[in-house]
Amino acid sequence: MLPAALRPDGALKLVIFDCDGVLIDSEGPSCRMIARNLREYGLAISDENAVHRFAGHALTALKHEIEQAEGITLPDDWPAQMQHNLVTLMRSEAETIDGAPAMLRGVAGLGLPYRIGSNSSVMEMEAKFGRTGLDALIAPAHIHSARDMGQPKPDPAVYLAAAKAQGVPPENCIVLEDTDTGARAAQAAGMGCVLLRAADLPAPSWPGLLRITHLDEFVPLLRRILDSQKQQGAAHD
Repeated sequence: MLPAALRPDGALKLVIFDCDGVLIDSEGPSCRMIARNLREYGLAISDENAVHRFAGHALTALKHEIEQAEGITLPDDWPAQMQHNLVTLMRSEAETIDGAPAMLRGVAGLGLPYRIGSNSSVMEMEAKFGRTGLDALIAPAHIHSARDMGQPKPDPAVYLAAAKAQGVPPENCIVLEDTDTGARAAQAAGMGCVLLRAADLPAPSWPGLLRITHLDEFVPLLRRILDSQKQQGAAHD
């Protein structure tokens, strides 16, 4: 059954955004930085392959994956080292995804509250939002970090925490994601999900998962959902 956020007879009450790849274009610089570091440990990986392999992965899980797959040992504090380096990097290199500021203003114009749920740390997100000016559109209290919670996606905990903080049931939420990992987290939370994915790239499919190819499609999609729910409500009055 579709989540209530997507159904004409339901109600959309909260939008939750992933950060990287949805609001902030940081995956490329971040993955290339990690690749440079891993080459120092003898891992033969190109910057291009690193983006495909590492995007959307939490650092602790990534450390385990690399050690298991490649037979190398990374320092126990490797995730903390990378986290520190990422914050520094994002203060100088973070950029917004095309259309992100206008999209956030458009969601607010629909009367919908929004929150952020990311695998990045709060410190890292604050660096990204401060660098790009999105801090003017995103309240600090509306930022939720799966990393800081110790429960990275695909665990749904960060999305459930965002919904709870807003006082909205999970089934009344829509998540905007760009990774399969994040989409699975939204599915596990019982939320609707919109996947931002180029048309020529493969994508998962299940009831409750919609797809857009550019951020400028998101607000019109939400408007259509809200209009259908309003019409359905009027028909029952």
